[in-house]
Amino acid sequence: MKTIDFILFQLKIILLGISLFCTQIIFSQEEKNSDLYKTIMSRDSLLFNIGFNTCDSSQFENLYSDQFEFFHDKDGTSNKTEFIQSFKKGLCGSPATYKCRRELVDGSTKIYPLYKKGVLYGAIQTGIHQFYENVAAKNEPLKPENEKLVGKARFTHVWVLENNVWKLKRSLSYDHNPSSESEQKSNLFDNDQETEKWLKENNIPTLGLGIISEGKLKQIKVFGNLKRDFPAPYNTIWNVASLTKPVTTIVALKLVSQGKWNLDEPLDKYWIDPDIANDPNHKLLTTRIILSHQTGFPNWRYMNKSGKLDFKFKPGTQYQYSGEGMEYLRKALEKKFGKTLDQMASELVFEPLKMNDTQYIWSDKVDLSRYAINYDKDGNAYETVKNKIASAADDLLTTIQDYGTFLCSVMNGDGLSKKVFEEMNSHQVATKKNKYFGLGFEIYDLGNENYALSHGGSDQGVQTLFFLLPKTKQGIIIFTNSDNGNKVYMKLIEHFLGENGKKLIEIETKS
Repeated sequence: MKTIDFILFQLKIILLGISLFCTQIIFSQEEKNSDLYKTIMSRDSLLFNIGFNTCDSSQFENLYSDQFEFFHDKDGTSNKTEFIQSFKKGLCGSPATYKCRRELVDGSTKIYPLYKKGVLYGAIQTGIHQFYENVAAKNEPLKPENEKLVGKARFTHVWVLENNVWKLKRSLSYDHNPSSESEQKSNLFDNDQETEKWLKENNIPTLGLGIISEGKLKQIKVFGNLKRDFPAPYNTIWNVASLTKPVTTIVALKLVSQGKWNLDEPLDKYWIDPDIANDPNHKLLTTRIILSHQTGFPNWRYMNKSGKLDFKFKPGTQYQYSGEGMEYLRKALEKKFGKTLDQMASELVFEPLKMNDTQYIWSDKVDLSRYAINYDKDGNAYETVKNKIASAADDLLTTIQDYGTFLCSVMNGDGLSKKVFEEMNSHQVATKKNKYFGLGFEIYDLGNENYALSHGGSDQGVQTLFFLLPKTKQGIIIFTNSDNGNKVYMKLIEHFLGENGKKLIEIETKS
């Protein structure tokens, strides 16, 4: 019994010690009205409100101890010199104007005193802060409407007294999370269920995405259903409308690179459309003029009251997008080489790139179980177009895998001579500010010698688009099978192409 009593006595002593220790912890946190709390918070204000938030490093450099160390869960460690340099050149690079603002989350700050032999020598400050990005134009005064919440994180600061002056000796920044707005974007594209929900909200049955980085197709994602309770497979077959034109373009440019075709040779040597046989303007038509959409033709002849092809202006004098021009080129090529366009494309593009699911015409090769039927804005199915003759401008059948492989080849200039590749990427004609047509591709001028190649496709129940960034070897491919498809373009472009995506959207949306 004495042994049991002794054990119980020891347990009481241990529990009492734990209780006293916990009590000490509870009461070691500084109250908000204490002198230490006010002192540390004043240093915090100098550090961020006077320095960080105004990009004025002179206001806070002396707040750091010479032994300062910074620990960041995403960007590693740095000492005082490295940290200050990074602040000046990175976050607050030239011009030194406000770019980011830090704000403490109300009620999150806690401060704990540090003692050695009963003497106060420092304090630990913990809390949560969030960061706002300035999205105003350069040098525009800061206004609340120009801020965007971009993220939040936890922090721990160790303040020490050095010669009776409070200095920041250690800073730990961790548990970084996106803001609610950023988090929604992340969830939208990283969480398949959120993406599916988003598509349903926009009444889009199926979405195909191809993401290019480092010059390679790195990711394929297909969302939605082809039929009820039948998820669309990664190798869904799509009608991509005018994304047909870049393929026809590359067929022609490969022939030019091989010396078998001439960009500037008049096409009337091979083909003259009966509707314009008596108009001398047909003598001015060349492959260059057609691929840069300067033919003077309407988009399609059926848009004319007469239903016949004609010239709206002298070829080569201005821009007007035209599918008729691409068809004119097809007929000239077929006359010259005695082969159909789909035969030439198979030999020059599809077979070399192993694009086994791509073709201009419908045949027994088309797997109907993988085909994305096209829908109007209300979800009603359109009748499926089944071409028996290749169109140089429209209705190509392909997959994200095949078309992504094709675009990577285009970006790398595969099969094209250096001169032809440069011509393809050159500004043949301006279409709007910072936007041009090259040979077969739209060109967006992003500044600093950076640019994007692009083409879109729009037809009944088809909205498709791609952007290539040759300098950074990035790209995005978007296929949809609905008239509503363009509703999702902007978020996708901005999310996957970042700042370049924002520039592309700005160019496209400005008049």
